[in-house]
Amino acid sequence: MDRSEFVSRLDEELDTDAYADLDASPNGLQVGSAGGEVEHVAFAVDAAVATAEAAVRAGADALVVHHGIVWGGLDRVTGRAHDRVAPLIREDVALYVSHLPLDGHQELGNAAGVADLLGLDDREPFGELGPEYIGQRGMLAEPATTGELAATLDSDLHHDGEGVQVLDFGPDEIEDVAVVTGSGSDWLDEAVEVGADALVTGEGKGKAYHEAREAGITVLLAGHYATETFGVRALQELVEGWGLETAYLDHPTGL
Repeated sequence: MDRSEFVSRLDEELDTDAYADLDASPNGLQVGSAGGEVEHVAFAVDAAVATAEAAVRAGADALVVHHGIVWGGLDRVTGRAHDRVAPLIREDVALYVSHLPLDGHQELGNAAGVADLLGLDDREPFGELGPEYIGQRGMLAEPATTGELAATLDSDLHHDGEGVQVLDFGPDEIEDVAVVTGSGSDWLDEAVEVGADALVTGEGKGKAYHEAREAGITVLLAGHYATETFGVRALQELVEGWGLETAYLDHPTGL
């Protein structure tokens, strides 16, 4: 497949342009020219030296990630930035990034993947960010305790030895669940406003403890990396349907 067609297909599927003014990450093609062919695509959560070198070893023509290497501008390609870019440029491996668009996609996104894992019904977009959303909300098929919900997340997510942290300040039985993956504790107030019993996210800020306690809502911190493997995995399946060879590069951080 022509590289420009590959990029265009992903941009269209992920509605990349809708997040252009909302995201510190410049989404889409971050490294590489528009020319060339793509036959083998590697997928990873993070663009790092480890995943760039793994993509080269896998013989990939493109690396698709959730977290790219540019955040709000790139002044110099030195140090860490150089080390991450060098193997990609040297071996002509394109880097495609989808940050907030992949969080907010209601079918392929990270929050949608967590919602699938929890079996949420009656879903709707959640996590307002300007005119867009970066999460999802739904109802458990049957009420569950905080412990049961945490156990599901703990057993099915890759934590690299770290478990799910719980701020257990909500009702004894949870039914209504809001999900914003990664660092999503800033949407705690919105979860309270819509009547959610629990907010599932990756990691929390220090203020989340008292905010959750005072609001009477449960917060489950299931790991930034662990909650954000779903989107790139879903894109891998999508791209396989285009007839391309793929590989998933699992590099958990424990965070």
